[in-house]
Amino acid sequence: MKVAVACDHAGFPLKETVLDVLRVAGFEVLDLGTDSAAAVDYPDFAEKVGHALQTGEAERGILLCGSGVGACIAANKMRGIYAGVCHDTYSAHQGVEHDDMNVLCIGARIIGPEPAREIIAAFLTARFVGNDPGQERHQRRVAKVRKLEAAK
Repeated sequence: MKVAVACDHAGFPLKETVLDVLRVAGFEVLDLGTDSAAAVDYPDFAEKVGHALQTGEAERGILLCGSGVGACIAANKMRGIYAGVCHDTYSAHQGVEHDDMNVLCIGARIIGPEPAREIIAAFLTARFVGNDPGQERHQRRVAKVRKLEAAK
């Protein structure tokens, strides 16, 4: 699986940890910046990750900013991007399993490297279960979310 990763200046201190986690786990990484702690705008980097998913250049994305919230809001403005802020493993895997989340947003000022490692692993090993027998309710709910998206 190819994973697009980007951050703003506030997320930059955690970025190298994220890249290492992905590479060690055998994922192909698309590093979309930023490459320093110089001030930049998180929407620009959320757009890069979103575009990579929209074009099929990556299958999932990880965004880092100070709280995770700004990057998440920006990413969710893009068609086909379903981002969630996750600072725990349950939300990270459940967001994929039940909600078909494709972008993980992490606040680098909220969590440190060790929780980030576990959260990323939970996100990337999860799969959407909406097509499994007995799990159709998740497909129905995701379809309703996509209908909301199409109506805007």
